[in-house]
Amino acid sequence: MAPPPGAKARRDDDKQHTDVYSRNILLPLSIPGLILAHLVVAPYTKVEESFNMQAAHDVLVYGTPTSDIHHKLSSTYDHFTFPGAVPRTFIGPVMLAGFAQPVVALVGFQHAQLIVRAILGLFNAACILMFAWNIKRAYGAGTARWYLLLQASQFHVVFYASRTLPNMFAFGLTTLAFAFLLPNPSSFARTAGRQRMSIAMFVFAAAVFRSEVALLLITTVFYLVLVPELSLERVIFPFATSFLTALATSIPIDSYFWQRPLWPELWGFYYNVVQGAASNWGVSPWHYYFSSALPRLLVNPLTYTALIPFSLWHPALRRAAAKLVIPSVLFIAIYSFQPHKETRFIFYAVPPLTAAAALSANFLFARQRKSKAPIASTLLTAALLLSVLASLLASTAMLALSALNYPGGEAVSHLRSVVLQDPTAAAAAADGNPSSAIIPVHADVLTCMTGLTLFSTTSSSFPPSTLLDATSTSSPPLIGQQQQHQNDGHRGGGGGVRLAVDRTEDPRTLARPDFWRRFAYLVLEDPAAIPAGAGEWEPVAVVQAYAGIEVLRPSSSSSSSSVDEPSPGAGGGAGAGDGDGDDGDEEDRGGGGRKKTKKGAAVARPPVVGNGRLIAAWKRRVRAVTGGWWIGPRMVDRVYILRQRRGVADGRAGGRTRERAVEAS
Repeated sequence: MAPPPGAKARRDDDKQHTDVYSRNILLPLSIPGLILAHLVVAPYTKVEESFNMQAAHDVLVYGTPTSDIHHKLSSTYDHFTFPGAVPRTFIGPVMLAGFAQPVVALVGFQHAQLIVRAILGLFNAACILMFAWNIKRAYGAGTARWYLLLQASQFHVVFYASRTLPNMFAFGLTTLAFAFLLPNPSSFARTAGRQRMSIAMFVFAAAVFRSEVALLLITTVFYLVLVPELSLERVIFPFATSFLTALATSIPIDSYFWQRPLWPELWGFYYNVVQGAASNWGVSPWHYYFSSALPRLLVNPLTYTALIPFSLWHPALRRAAAKLVIPSVLFIAIYSFQPHKETRFIFYAVPPLTAAAALSANFLFARQRKSKAPIASTLLTAALLLSVLASLLASTAMLALSALNYPGGEAVSHLRSVVLQDPTAAAAAADGNPSSAIIPVHADVLTCMTGLTLFSTTSSSFPPSTLLDATSTSSPPLIGQQQQHQNDGHRGGGGGVRLAVDRTEDPRTLARPDFWRRFAYLVLEDPAAIPAGAGEWEPVAVVQAYAGIEVLRPSSSSSSSSVDEPSPGAGGGAGAGDGDGDDGDEEDRGGGGRKKTKKGAAVARPPVVGNGRLIAAWKRRVRAVTGGWWIGPRMVDRVYILRQRRGVADGRAGGRTRERAVEAS
């Protein structure tokens, strides 16, 4: 039967409409989608993120006292115990806690850390999409699509977008500032207003979050005045207004939380730049940003070797590309004179540089049909598309490897499940009294640097605000008593188990045997660090971390720490790295054996948990299929969980040497 007249045309129209919809909707959604995916795959944090993460926790849980402020803040807020090298602003954490509060109340406190990070990630995703929308309006939909493709295939910005680094609070504002500087096909008055908004965002980001943004503002204004697109007279008013607004916001809020008159970013600038203290964390050569950091940030080699140079060379693209490239490159070049360098310090340059590359990609792609050399043009277009795909695959591999670098977070997560299976803790929890089971735990420096946060040790039933004196007078915490009672009602009478996590670092204190005997569990890198006479400890589990790539042939054994090493008494005797981890399941064999620590003390070999166990299982399966070949991550033991033998630790939960009493879910 013949189709009705016009059916084919309608099908073609529907297909075209679907294609346009996919390009215009699905591609932009890839940015927040990828950011959230990276968050889920790598949910733990590093030490650089700790201040903002702990501060968001404290604001969310303890609220803001209105009387006896100093005593209440100093007795509950983490930054009074661990202030860091320089004070940081509370503006970011306060905003994250405020937006997280209703979501946490809805889904439960056990997801609070993911929610806080997701809010920051979605903010940065929205700023990237706003930048892409302005690219579309200035240079066309094709350029905007190429920008999104290139940006989505890069690893670092997507991975760090949800991480509570001060740089990532500033990143969204600088991205919006660049968006407002893109050409606007409207009146001069609107363009001038957008320029004022851009300057204001640069200034606020520099004054509140990261002082190096001031250098990016200087290079941007210098270029715009030189072109000229901007006059210095039009800079003064937005600069002064935004600067005074930033001071009026930062100084009162941060002076309240730090309990002394304070402008944190000025203090940080003085400490790191004027005093040069940043060099204590290492120095790099002048060319580091150009020779190492930028290629890794942009990922796609065509971006920085071909596309950006082409956009600066071609007459049709030169003016637009120069506005995107020159201020950012000047910023990086001048900032390179600062000896201490980190890749995250130049994140702000990634969106404009990627946009310049998108100009070239769209130009070449759009002209392939008009080219007098169609074969060469087609090959070039194919190379562009394949490079994006290859970059995306490389970024996916980097995500998988990066997720293996958080042994502290994995260890604490496993400990939370262990304490609920502990007979003593379970018996205390079963009586329905949430204050009856306090499990004292010590975490060492490595654990704190690779994933331990106050969120990660907090109950899914109720937040640690329940530990505060009920008679204290303070403004209601964002997670209030009403939500606590609602959660208590949903526990089914199961009670809760609280962890009192100690993070003492003082070597003199750690050398005292009596210090260790007061803990029920230890989470630490080296069991040999426990001094003699500190009690009897049994290993519960060990968490492994990434230590490079290993290539195994059918005849070779793994250089990774074995997931299941046989005990010397059981006829084994292989040390760490002698087995390939493929000889059996640790649940079947118990993960027995002994292992030499870096100080030479032999400890019982506990079962491997977390990602190390997962990698070992994958390795076993892959080698079975490939005949013994394996190319993948090498995993080594990094963090041990130890438990004091019963009868020794019981009854020693009292005292709080630099502890925070929190709960385990």
